[in-house]
Amino acid sequence: MSHPTIRSLLREPLVHFLLFGAALFLFFSWTGGSGGPGSNRIVIGPGQVEHLATGFARTWRRPPTQHELKGLVDDFVREEMATREARSMGLEREDTVIRRRLRQKLEFLVEDAAEAMPPTDAELQAWLDAHPESYRRDPEVAFRQVFLSPDARGDGVEADAKQLLKKLESLGPDADITRLGDSIMLPEEFERAPLTVASRMFGSEFAGRLDEIEPGRWTGPIPSGYGLHLVFVRERIEGRSPQLEEVRDAVTRDLLTSRRKEQLETMYERLLESYDVVIDMPDPEMSSAAGDGSNAAGSP
Repeated sequence: MSHPTIRSLLREPLVHFLLFGAALFLFFSWTGGSGGPGSNRIVIGPGQVEHLATGFARTWRRPPTQHELKGLVDDFVREEMATREARSMGLEREDTVIRRRLRQKLEFLVEDAAEAMPPTDAELQAWLDAHPESYRRDPEVAFRQVFLSPDARGDGVEADAKQLLKKLESLGPDADITRLGDSIMLPEEFERAPLTVASRMFGSEFAGRLDEIEPGRWTGPIPSGYGLHLVFVRERIEGRSPQLEEVRDAVTRDLLTSRRKEQLETMYERLLESYDVVIDMPDPEMSSAAGDGSNAAGSP
């Protein structure tokens, strides 16, 4: 029979939760934490006083005076007393804001526990292997373009494009294109960038054709939402799956996000085992009848 290792135990969500609970207990014990809601004893320890002073210094960029420190402690005591009295009266029970805040704090503890042990390289690589499309590098392309406007040239735009293409082929890759073609509010020269950039600027059809063009020669005409383009692709890098080191930060972020969600789901599933939940849904027909009745009662 195999026994769980310490490392595997540390990865258990329930163990994380219990460890954080123990840590909170020790923290409040060290800071002189007060008794529960029903207790009349309030003890402010050195750790709590230091915490108040540190918070003041962080806000005001200086330590508090003795008078200010006393005010901080007095305010903390008032807050503690008010909190206990409010809880003893059950004021938090029907307050949606407080209920949500308490839930958030509980979930924050579990989420912090999920990040207590950073993922190993093996775990990161396994995540990358399982989600390759999320990190795939888009093809990149660098190109030049000469624009011909159908609005300016009318039905002759196709013939003009073919004629200009022959001229560009004779001039070569470094031809001066500043005075060729028609004016457009887009650059003539595009440094190497993901193909998605060209897709956003010229449209998906243009980008698709751009991805098929053999680098090193003038090609066209290629249509876009603006008109026709003669294109020279200087360089193209095919899309690829990256190595872990190239996307480590993104993979780590996504893996930890998934781990936090799993920890929360596990926590709620285990908590549900300790509760007897009874949900008595209203009868839809009765609800509908009640609504009709109220309307009828309100009618003259």
